[in-house]
Amino acid sequence: MIRIELYTVMRIRNITLTELSEKTGLTISNLSNIKNNRITSIRFSTLEKLCKVLDCQPCDILVYETS
Repeated sequence: MIRIELYTVMRIRNITLTELSEKTGLTISNLSNIKNNRITSIRFSTLEKLCKVLDCQPCDILVYETS
C-alpha cells in the first residue's frame, strides 16, 4: 500500500494548503484530496511541483507500506 505523507511534510515545512496552492498552482481541493489520501493516482508533474515547493524528495511524500 502506498501512503501519502503530504500533511506531515507540510507540517515540517510550516506551510498551509492555501500557501501550497498559491506556490504550486494546484487547487486547494486537489491538494486536500492528496493530503487526505483520497486519490488513487498522482501525475508526475503534480509530484514535481510539490517536491519543488516543499524542497523534498518524492519518497518524503509517498511511502510504501507492506501489509
